[in-house]
Amino acid sequence: MGQPGQLGRSGHARTGRSGRTGRPRPGHQAGEGDRALLTLTEVEALARRAHAGQTDKAGRPYAEHLAAVAGGVRARGGSDEQIAAAWLHDAVEDGALTPAWLAGAALTEHTKAMVRAVTKRPGEPVEAYTARILATPGARLIKEADLAHNADPARLAVLDAATRERLTVKYRRVRGLLGLA
Repeated sequence: MGQPGQLGRSGHARTGRSGRTGRPRPGHQAGEGDRALLTLTEVEALARRAHAGQTDKAGRPYAEHLAAVAGGVRARGGSDEQIAAAWLHDAVEDGALTPAWLAGAALTEHTKAMVRAVTKRPGEPVEAYTARILATPGARLIKEADLAHNADPARLAVLDAATRERLTVKYRRVRGLLGLA
């Protein structure tokens, strides 16, 4: 068994003591090897370090957004794998972590797939982006929590009127394409 709080494919934290018991690990997938998966605490710390010094459009520490999205996923009943993906949802898109890092990370393939799904690619049409999210189990909930925090009236209120309107229209369109409107 892994360490307490490790993320399994089932989406529930792994429990039990460190060390090998001879039993298969919960959620073990072929290709994940026998290495320990990152715990949610480790994923959070990693995401905070990766985005250290970054701020959002309102000048707030970017980690506040990550925490809000992870909390939104948790509040909506998301699994530990979804919460982990929420902590990392902007890491590759913003260049805080590389695609190669993600490919080799001690995360389940499901968590990695969700991070890849919510990572917008340069020049990618919004329709292709939202289609990928919808095609990836679990990813829609992460984007829902992200959009909810991004569209929070208190966050938008500190922006200039033109930016506030542009983002409001953008977020409304993405919500509609995801069937969240």
